[in-house]
Amino acid sequence: MFRLSQINRFLVGKPLPTSSYTHERLTNFAALAILASDALSSVAYATEEILLILVAAGSNALGLSLPIASGIILLLFVITLSYRQTIRAYPQGGSAYLVAKENLGLHAGLVAAASLLIDYVLTVTVSISAGIAALTSAIPFLEDYTIELCLIAVMLLMVANLRGVKEAGRIFMIPTYSFIISVFILIGLGLYKYATGQVVATIPTIPVAQPLSLFVILRAFAAGCTALTGVEAISDGVLVFKPPEWKNARTTLLWMGGILGLMFIGITYLTQAYHIIPEEGQTTVSLLAREIFGNNFFYYFLQLATLFILLLAANTSYADFPRLSYLVSQDGFLPRQLSLLGDRLVYANGIRLLSLCAAILIIIFKGQVSALIPLYAVGVFTSFTLSQSGMVIHWFKNQSSGWQQSAVMNGLGALTTAIVLGVIIATKFLLGAWLVVLTIPLLVILFLNIHDHYQSLAKHFRDEELSPYRCPLPSPDTTIKHSAVVLVGYPNRGTLEALDYARLVAQEIVAIHVDIGTTNQAALRRRWEDLEIHVPLIILDSPYRSVVQPILKFVSEFEAQRPNSFSTVIIPTIVTRYWWEELLHNQTALFIRQALRSNQCRIVTTVRYYV
Repeated sequence: MFRLSQINRFLVGKPLPTSSYTHERLTNFAALAILASDALSSVAYATEEILLILVAAGSNALGLSLPIASGIILLLFVITLSYRQTIRAYPQGGSAYLVAKENLGLHAGLVAAASLLIDYVLTVTVSISAGIAALTSAIPFLEDYTIELCLIAVMLLMVANLRGVKEAGRIFMIPTYSFIISVFILIGLGLYKYATGQVVATIPTIPVAQPLSLFVILRAFAAGCTALTGVEAISDGVLVFKPPEWKNARTTLLWMGGILGLMFIGITYLTQAYHIIPEEGQTTVSLLAREIFGNNFFYYFLQLATLFILLLAANTSYADFPRLSYLVSQDGFLPRQLSLLGDRLVYANGIRLLSLCAAILIIIFKGQVSALIPLYAVGVFTSFTLSQSGMVIHWFKNQSSGWQQSAVMNGLGALTTAIVLGVIIATKFLLGAWLVVLTIPLLVILFLNIHDHYQSLAKHFRDEELSPYRCPLPSPDTTIKHSAVVLVGYPNRGTLEALDYARLVAQEIVAIHVDIGTTNQAALRRRWEDLEIHVPLIILDSPYRSVVQPILKFVSEFEAQRPNSFSTVIIPTIVTRYWWEELLHNQTALFIRQALRSNQCRIVTTVRYYV
């Protein structure tokens, strides 16, 4: 029977040492597949979202899809150039959270972080739902299993990303470039048939259900702006590129903007030329492909490529959500477990959290793209606006070479994205955008409460009066009958109380600390000596960042050396005031206890320290 750890090893692969982290970098070709799949895949549904709004105003209104798409392309051009300035100014990665926090203040940074985290979850949900819709368009009988197929896709993406950056890149390059090539073949053949008079589609007559108005046009524009989600991903993920990172990121961003713009305008133009009308159970790209290709190999290849690019578009979020969670948790606004590198040098807890949130939304909204789209784009345009506004302040502060032109470009980006954000909120608010508008401040409040908790706990430990610890040692002629291993983080009152207990039950005591690459070992040893604890402290290095495995190995060897003695492993834990604060602590202790139990360690004791 497989243990959970063996199943995890089979699915995720062998752990990688921390020393391999710098080698887990991507070429521009691979990075485009990983970081741009979200933005590129949006052409599969962005045009359809424009048409779904305009169709209510009758046949004549459908002709506005091309001018609206052109306006979105212009906005894409402005945003792309703006983020090129951000990458130049922040060569280590310029997420909206970092830029806004540094230039606009902490609360603006937290709003940007909340907006992006929500957008990343929605990106996974929308992309997977749209991908499964492409599948059910080609194979209609699968429509009854939409939710199940979506959840399977989330699971597969989670496992693929837990395997690491390089392996994710290898998995995702083929579908991404297959989609790009197939769309350009569709556009090329469609234009050729149109130019040579082979298009026989008649103009449909659609009754007017709603008068054409400025509000309807703005709604269609806001719906089409879903094509711009994911544009910021390359700016956030600069450090996944091979050196020189920022130059490669700027080049890849430019390529992404050009490819996205050509595909989006091409598909929109062809839907107008071929008089495509959205239908229930069929995506617009599917209808267009049937007109151009017919029901042949090329049609099914495009649908399959669309399915995979939409599923893998979620990978942009799988690359950026864990990284952003890491940054926010490092600052103390999210649980610290989100800042830990997993076995495969990825932030595994962030990947799992993203998958859980996406799965919940898929179940709630039943995997329906049309139900999710009104929630989409609010978060990303909020982060766009804050990031570009922060960059304007940055240029005025630093005034480096060419800062005036950069400030103008970022200022234009901030102005246009702020206007679009206002349009999106105004036109989508009652359709579901209110949920995102409400959730953003609630998340910020959660961030602040988590930070206050960590700060108050840190202050409590700082203010503790820890006098030198007088631990009487057993006399040399004492027969060792019972020994104790005390797990130590950083010395605090809880550590001392665990040592007090150890002194009561054992004649031999040893303290161990696991360094996963974040410990200042010299400072820890000085602190230990200053407290005069008189218990040997052994620091275990963990090149694979596992806390559990070094402890298991040490305890096994410790007990093997004392076959006629009972040994107790003592784990200090914190008891907080409120139940929800428990989620921020002691998670590692649970895993250690379970692992020691599986390792047949006979006595494991928890010493609770009440804060």
